[in-house]
Amino acid sequence: MTVYEAELVVDRRDVAADGVLALTLRHPLGEELPAWEPGAHIDVLLGPDLERQYSLCGDPADRHVWRIAVLREPDGRGGSAYVHGQLAAGDKVRVRGPRNHFALAAAPRYRFVAGGIGITPILPMLAAAEAAGAQWTLLYGGRTRNSMAFTEELARYGDRVRIAPQDETGLLDLDMALADPAPDTLVYCCGPGPLLDAVEERCAVWPKGALHVERFEPKAQEAGENTEFEVVLERSGHTLTVPADVSVLDTVRAAGVEVLYSCTEGTCGTCETDVIEGTPDHRDSVLTDEEREAGETMLICVSRCAGKRLVLDL
Repeated sequence: MTVYEAELVVDRRDVAADGVLALTLRHPLGEELPAWEPGAHIDVLLGPDLERQYSLCGDPADRHVWRIAVLREPDGRGGSAYVHGQLAAGDKVRVRGPRNHFALAAAPRYRFVAGGIGITPILPMLAAAEAAGAQWTLLYGGRTRNSMAFTEELARYGDRVRIAPQDETGLLDLDMALADPAPDTLVYCCGPGPLLDAVEERCAVWPKGALHVERFEPKAQEAGENTEFEVVLERSGHTLTVPADVSVLDTVRAAGVEVLYSCTEGTCGTCETDVIEGTPDHRDSVLTDEEREAGETMLICVSRCAGKRLVLDL
C-alpha cells in the first residue's frame, strides 16, 4: 500500500493553551489532502532522526487542511522544542500518513476520558459521535485550566463535557466516570501513562473490547527473555538471524530491506507487519488484546518471536 508523503506548508500557528501550539498544515499548491477519520495521526519529519507523530484534531470534512497540536516538553527528545522554537508560519515540513490505530467504532453511547494533550484525538471523535446522534460524555483533566487546550471549542457541548483541572478539583474521578459498565457503551481514553493505567484498571470489569486507548509513551510491561531466532522475509527472499540483542527492524534494515518505521518504541504503529507463520512475542503499546491473540500482525521495532522462526510479509 502506497503511503502519502508530501511537503506541506505551515499555514497557521495558534496558541491553543499554555505550552500547546496548534499548527494548521496545507498543500503548497492547494491540493486536497488524504481523507482521515477520528483517531488518525500523521508522522511529521522535522529533520534527520527527528520524526514525531501527532494526532489530527481538526475537521475530517475539510480536505484542504490538517490541524495538529504540539505540547512543549522541556525534557523531551527535541521534537516539540523544534516545533515551538523554529517552525514558523510559511515554513514547509514533510509529513507522512495518515494512519489510524485508534479508530472510533460505532456505538450508541461513549464515555471519553482525556488527559492533557490527549484531548487531540478525542476532539474529532466528539464531533463524530454528535453527528451520529450518539449519547456521550467527556471527562477532561489537566494540570491547570490554562494548560488545557481547546476548552473554548468544547464549550459548545455544554454539560456533557466536564473540565477538571488538577489544581482545582484534584485527580480525575474515574470511579464516577467509569461506573456502571454497559454492554452498548465504548470507552475512549488518551493521555499520560498513569491515567491510562488507572482507566484500564477501572475498565477491567467492563465487557471485553469496550475500552480503547492510545498511548504516547510505551506501556510498562514485563518482557520475556531475549533469544536469537530466525526470520524469513517472504517477499524479498531473505532468511535472517535476529540476535538476542537486536530488534527485527534493525535486522531487516541491515539486510537492505526498506521498511517504514518511526518511533522505534512500539507506540506509533508505523512498522506494523503481517505475520505469515510463527508466533509473535508482542511487546508493543498499540495492538489490542484481540489483535495480539490473533497474531496476524506485529510491530517489528519492539516485538520478537515466541518460538524459533517467524515468516513475515516483507
